[in-house]
Amino acid sequence: MDLELSGRVAIVTGASRGIGLAVARTLAEEGAHVVAVSRTAGGELPGKALHVAADLMDPQAPARVVARAVEEFGGVDVLVNNAGGPPPGVTLPRVGFLTPDEEDWQAMFAFNLFSAVRMIRAVLPVMTGRGGGSIVNVSSGTARQPGPMNVDYGAAKSALNHVSKAVSEEFGGQGVRVNTVSPGPVLTDWWTKEGGAAEVIAGMAGASKEAVVAEVAPGMMKLVTGRLVRPQEVADVVALLASPRSGSTTGAEFAVDGGFLKEL
Repeated sequence: MDLELSGRVAIVTGASRGIGLAVARTLAEEGAHVVAVSRTAGGELPGKALHVAADLMDPQAPARVVARAVEEFGGVDVLVNNAGGPPPGVTLPRVGFLTPDEEDWQAMFAFNLFSAVRMIRAVLPVMTGRGGGSIVNVSSGTARQPGPMNVDYGAAKSALNHVSKAVSEEFGGQGVRVNTVSPGPVLTDWWTKEGGAAEVIAGMAGASKEAVVAEVAPGMMKLVTGRLVRPQEVADVVALLASPRSGSTTGAEFAVDGGFLKEL
């Protein structure tokens, strides 16, 4: 299926690895001009992608990213707000409401909510000036399934869901579609790296890191598929939402979570 993305300009944040890298590759394969945003360049970015180094904890960074995209390609048609997860220097999971302190909460919201809000604010005038575009915000299943683990992260993603719906309502008439993709646990280095989530949970569960990835985590999260989500599975949904083929889809949320979310 032709996603009609050839020649379109797409900004992807958090593009150096994991979901963001998979999204950048997929959009590039579909012919889009990809502006890949991350603090450092990933060695596996598509050859045609333009890497823009940016720390999205810096409030001025989103405007500079959008300006660079306009300078290089003349505009922006797609924004994928994928940057998120643990703020730089933070290891998750954290268990218990009282575990994160004031600074932890502020950093979590700065990285998972405010960076996306600033990217949206920076790109909207460009998109509306071109007659519209597509914004895809990468949220999390924990946004709608609260619990004592990573409560600050889930709260920030819940707020992102609210922003997505509100912006879709306000700017839909100007041709801007806004949708949300909510992954469950995705098999990225967030899980597998040294000191990552798999090792943290292994210490809590008395299991090996490998067992956590293969069995413990899928069981703990009651994943219907029995395994963690693959980054490409998320990227494929993002690409479809970015495409004009999804022209009547806006204000929607799509779970790509292996059956993690149980509620209607």
